[in-house]
Amino acid sequence: MRNRKFGAIVVAAALLGGMLPLGVSHGDERDHEKARQALEAGDILPLSKVLSLIERDYPGQVVEVEFEREDGAWVYELKVLQAGGRMVELEIDARDGTVLKSKMRKRER
Repeated sequence: MRNRKFGAIVVAAALLGGMLPLGVSHGDERDHEKARQALEAGDILPLSKVLSLIERDYPGQVVEVEFEREDGAWVYELKVLQAGGRMVELEIDARDGTVLKSKMRKRER
């Protein structure tokens, strides 16, 4: 389960131009600083790199992103809207872009 939620849910398009993995609208300033330091040290990948790694296996439009600290590790959580209205939820290791979990939700009517 999640230790602490960090960051904000955002539309991916707003994130692609920034250096930090996510903008922060709430949360602990110390966590924000730790995330910035981890990115600058190369300990985590920027969101743009993660998106390029997953787009081949999970094509579609990223509609939601969360950046969290789970069990001591940074994790990106993405929601990808695919053809036919399917939604794929991905949990990705922020260090190397490995998909840790994926869950597909069928289109709701």
